[in-house]
Amino acid sequence: MITLKQLTYALAVAREKHFKRAAEAVGVTQSALSTAISELEAQLGFQVFERDNKKVLITPLGEKVLEKARAIKLEVDDLYLLSKFKADPLSYPMKIGTIPTIGPYLLPKVLPELRRRYPNFKLTLFEEQSHVLVEMVRTGEIDTAILALPFAHAGLHAFEFWEEDFYVIAHADDVKEGQTEILGSELHSSDLLLLKDGHCLKDHALSACKLPPTDVDSSLSGTSLNTLVQMVAGHMGTTLVPQMALDQLLHESSDLKALHLKDPGPHRTLAFITRPNYVGVSNIEILMKIFREQLEKHCKK
Repeated sequence: MITLKQLTYALAVAREKHFKRAAEAVGVTQSALSTAISELEAQLGFQVFERDNKKVLITPLGEKVLEKARAIKLEVDDLYLLSKFKADPLSYPMKIGTIPTIGPYLLPKVLPELRRRYPNFKLTLFEEQSHVLVEMVRTGEIDTAILALPFAHAGLHAFEFWEEDFYVIAHADDVKEGQTEILGSELHSSDLLLLKDGHCLKDHALSACKLPPTDVDSSLSGTSLNTLVQMVAGHMGTTLVPQMALDQLLHESSDLKALHLKDPGPHRTLAFITRPNYVGVSNIEILMKIFREQLEKHCKK
């Protein structure tokens, strides 16, 4: 009979692509892990892995086995979690992913209050780009991810908790006296500084300004919002940032001005993304409530 232990070991080998590292990851000897994998392959009647002294490859049939093993492991894990989540709220550790244009600006606003209300809550955070986090949620590597919508997440549920507009950051020398807003059509696309390709904020910003990507000089790009803001301070152009980041990015800077992007909003929506059968939805709802309260407190519209 195929066992959950065998499937767990096989998934570890698939993840590590190395038998010794996989054994260390699941806390058993390499001999015990190899024996379990061999027994699994004997019961299946075909190889899941091709291995030699240097590398481990997954066979085509092995890929199908691992796909089903991941689904089975997720269901079993959810069974164990059911009893945990029936206990006190946020009493069980959670793994949450955020994208670089959310985490550094959201977390300082919400974590102090979260810690005050639930001092024993154990939270592990991951920062990756949106497409990576979506896949991590699908495979059960993390419980949930906080994404900026719109972003493709077919097959997953989205729990929206915040909407916000973008602000144009410009050098004070380039802003008219008393100006507080600006239309996307008034921006000079040749001087618009945006994040590199792969960051969803770039797509959201272009959409909000109704600008095609081809109109923007790709050589004027950065890897973080902080970098873009410093480029603006150096008279290299203008950029767009989300509302929640204003206080940190413009802290005590008299050289920069923030102008509300007047084009119809909201320009992006924040949401928790979960698997359809995720059993910790009640905890997501608690987090949403706290996050919304703190954002309303710290982000003056």
